[in-house]
Amino acid sequence: MLEFYPQIKQVHVFLALASGALFALRGAFALGGARWPLAWPVRWLSYTVDSALLTAALMLLTILPGAMFANGWLTVKVLLLVLYIVLGVYALRRARTRRGRAVCYAAALLTFGFVYTIARAHHPLGWFASHL
Repeated sequence: MLEFYPQIKQVHVFLALASGALFALRGAFALGGARWPLAWPVRWLSYTVDSALLTAALMLLTILPGAMFANGWLTVKVLLLVLYIVLGVYALRRARTRRGRAVCYAAALLTFGFVYTIARAHHPLGWFASHL
């Protein structure tokens, strides 16, 4: 299965960027008062992309040797992913005020960006690792 690593990684990266872009778009329009970001077909699309993303991630996890994750970058990435999901839920529908949704939306986007830099650097500090 190692021979399929490049293709699986490419799909994973594409889906991660698609998931982030879809969230950014939904969040921006939801903050603007649009109703379509919370409509069932849009939510279904988001769930589908995220499920495929998780599937690709689990495939990569089973392919790669354990030493690849020795410095803890994957653990930090997963923990921040959970934070991103929680912030996203509050940004789209759980926060009680528009200001609260906006703060959660901005925090979710920052968290997504940091997760991206961790994935690129394969280091728990992400972008900051090369600037220390």
